[in-house]
Amino acid sequence: MKIFNREPAVLLAFVAVVVKLATAFGLNLTPDQQAVINAVAAALVGLVVAVMAHDALSAPILGLAQAALSLALGFGLHWSADQQSVVMSFVAVIVAMFVRTQIIAKTPASIPATDPGVTPAV
Repeated sequence: MKIFNREPAVLLAFVAVVVKLATAFGLNLTPDQQAVINAVAAALVGLVVAVMAHDALSAPILGLAQAALSLALGFGLHWSADQQSVVMSFVAVIVAMFVRTQIIAKTPASIPATDPGVTPAV
């Protein structure tokens, strides 16, 4: 599986090197911020690979949302643990609502046969 005709691992290595290079030449990022940027890149690449492979998307979408929240927190977003939990719960519900509409049963629903000896109540 390739993205932009490159292996996903190569793209992640490129992002990591660009972040390090930018930091070396004046971009003021802490090591924690650099790590969070790389984590978001990994989550994004994981989501792209899942989409391209037509794989289940719930986990990659939730992982990307969690990584994006971590990125925001790493860059100064001041949310309590409760606020973070509520936002992640909201994202999980939205994903579940979408996934539920995409599920198709492999076999049709069976209709129970009626017993000829039983008369329906009126």
